[in-house]
Amino acid sequence: MSKGLRVLVYFLVFDAVVAGLYFGVRALGSGRAADPTAGVAWIPMDAGYRATTELEQFIKTDYEEKGLLPLQFRDFGRSAAVLKRFRGAKLVGASVSVLEMQFKGLEDWALVDLWIKGEEGREIRRTVLYVFAGNAWKVGDSGRLAD
Repeated sequence: MSKGLRVLVYFLVFDAVVAGLYFGVRALGSGRAADPTAGVAWIPMDAGYRATTELEQFIKTDYEEKGLLPLQFRDFGRSAAVLKRFRGAKLVGASVSVLEMQFKGLEDWALVDLWIKGEEGREIRRTVLYVFAGNAWKVGDSGRLAD
């Protein structure tokens, strides 16, 4: 084998090893970050539930009027990581700045996961974006969390 051909073979083998290492390290390091919803417990809410925040009181009153109590909920609060995973009718993967543009006079916001068990055994699970604007809580959007 000539010297030029030998150098070319060594060069190609070296490039293949470097490319393999690069893609191997990328594959190992590209795992998802920790789940932002992990560790948030489901809290049961029925007619006797004592709300600890204004938002919980708003949720209780709203769903009591609709006749959908008891239910379970998880309050993620102002978690930007959970907001990125939120897929609603109006907002998809939004950021806090997008919320501020969408809802004028936004003072506070929270994401709440609701799990309602109907009388016929039907279960409804949805994630609701609540916004505090104009000195009152209201539903900003409704959807689900992406996996």
